[in-house]
Amino acid sequence: MKVTIFGSTGDLGSECLIQALDEGHEVTVLIRTPEKLPKNLSSRMTVIKGDALLFDDVMLSISKSTDAVIFAIGVDEKTSPQDLCTNTTKNIINVMRSNNVSRFVWCGGGSNILKEDVITFGSKFVRWYAEVFLNHRHTDKEHQISLLEANNDLDWIGIRPLQMKHGIKKEKYRLGFNAYSGFSKITFSDCAHAMVNMLVDDTWIGKSPIIQY
Repeated sequence: MKVTIFGSTGDLGSECLIQALDEGHEVTVLIRTPEKLPKNLSSRMTVIKGDALLFDDVMLSISKSTDAVIFAIGVDEKTSPQDLCTNTTKNIINVMRSNNVSRFVWCGGGSNILKEDVITFGSKFVRWYAEVFLNHRHTDKEHQISLLEANNDLDWIGIRPLQMKHGIKKEKYRLGFNAYSGFSKITFSDCAHAMVNMLVDDTWIGKSPIIQY
């Protein structure tokens, strides 16, 4: 598949990039600082220098031959602009529509409680903690989810991790609307594994299940 990845140099995005390449996908990345990409990987992809907050730059990175988009942009509580994920997603969706691209795989957060979730004290605590201490990211992801739900004719699909950490790829995890808490964990590598699989797996289209061990 021809896949465009946003957020390719972050902890999650870099794992998505490596695994997409290893699966044989033809990858394009949009990145503000191409020098941040590993030199041994740069020759294996198409690199476009630009900013996902700029519509014209996003247009350059998603062509009519693109099959899918992976969204792995992270939010920094101190430095990221307000609604970074939401506003970049607006640009991406508009370009996808103009170029007849439908598959959008993205990463949300466990603090965003959905109607399908099993509501427990743990999930309520996660939401409270995020609203108080990670409100910038939490609010952005709330807005992003609302945007995607308003565009449910697209084949968007996502996951919501809790605590992400570095570690080996086990390829064994729970994916669904299971009970969770602030102690629920997943590695960046397994989170990326699920997202790359979602490029070709229709199981969760229009849904954002929790991913955890």
